[in-house]
Amino acid sequence: QVQLVESGGGLVQAGGSLRLSCAASGRSFSDYTMGWFRQATGKEREFVAEISWNAYITSYAGSVKGRFTISRDNAKNTVYLQMNSLKPEDTAVYYCAARARLTAVYNSWGQGTQVTVSS
Repeated sequence: QVQLVESGGGLVQAGGSLRLSCAASGRSFSDYTMGWFRQATGKEREFVAEISWNAYITSYAGSVKGRFTISRDNAKNTVYLQMNSLKPEDTAVYYCAARARLTAVYNSWGQGTQVTVSS
């Protein structure tokens, strides 16, 4: 497994931007598809975005498509989530996760970082 640490969360006004980072350590970072998930208070955790090991393939939840961008730097063992045009409904704890190539289950998770969007 890989160890993950998120950073970059905070309080921002609606319409603003934040960039989340997730630093990985342990096994080879390029062996993993990386994803971002979020969980709002009282709700289930939901998928936000993911990126393939070589960054060729990305996918997004419909609610964030066109506003969020996932990227990675394998030389820095880091994945990013650029969040623009933030809305109050984006308020949640955001988690970074990793799944090994050719597997379907995310089995490494970070501790989460809080994002709060005020109206």
